[in-house]
Amino acid sequence: VDVLKATALPLLKKFGIDGESLEIKINRRGMPPKAGGEILFACPVKKVLQPIQFTDPGKIKRIRGTAYSVRVSPQMANRMVESARSILNKFLPDIYIYTDHMKGVSSGKSPGFGMCLTAETINGTVLSAELASNPQGQGAAVLPEELGQNCAKLLLEEVYRGGCVDSTNQSLALLLMTLGQRDVSKVLLGPLSPYTIEFLRHLRSFFQIMFKIETKTPEEEHMGGEKVLMTCVGIGFSNLSKSIR
Repeated sequence: VDVLKATALPLLKKFGIDGESLEIKINRRGMPPKAGGEILFACPVKKVLQPIQFTDPGKIKRIRGTAYSVRVSPQMANRMVESARSILNKFLPDIYIYTDHMKGVSSGKSPGFGMCLTAETINGTVLSAELASNPQGQGAAVLPEELGQNCAKLLLEEVYRGGCVDSTNQSLALLLMTLGQRDVSKVLLGPLSPYTIEFLRHLRSFFQIMFKIETKTPEEEHMGGEKVLMTCVGIGFSNLSKSIR
């Protein structure tokens, strides 16, 4: 949910879904296996989606994150922050990771901890990575230090993959492009994830829409993996729902 809050909301705003009422609020944090979390999601109703031209991700300017702990010592979150910073500080000075400790009523029914990191660029691209501890009684116990370092490495891998949308939100961006106005939308993505490839097949089945896919090799050195430029013309979907008085 932290990843959605940090990455999906800015993406929705690019398509014209914005306003004060667009928010994700975490009332209670639940960890597996017993869960017990509570999220409030509010979104304004929009009639149409805007087409986007989002092809320049820009350079990374800052890293933000949240280290959360539920029904465990608050020290766990601090330990994760320390180990993540030990890797990320080599690349960037502007790093701030919040700690979020939940206990009592505001926590779920199972103990656990996790971390969400996001890298923001000068052009408004947000790339994210997330890791959480293994559920109680399942798998080996994870040290907070290991989890923090692994999460930092996942974020660096996401930066290497690059593109204007991270691998978690590739399918959301493509869906919103499909449902946009009858106009050309373009977005630059990193290597497509297996989930996104399957999702493109679903889009073809449901909307008979085909994307033009062009491979872009990084022009400069140190620009990460190969990129894919996705282009499509929206189907012109409009939301006709009306409230009944």
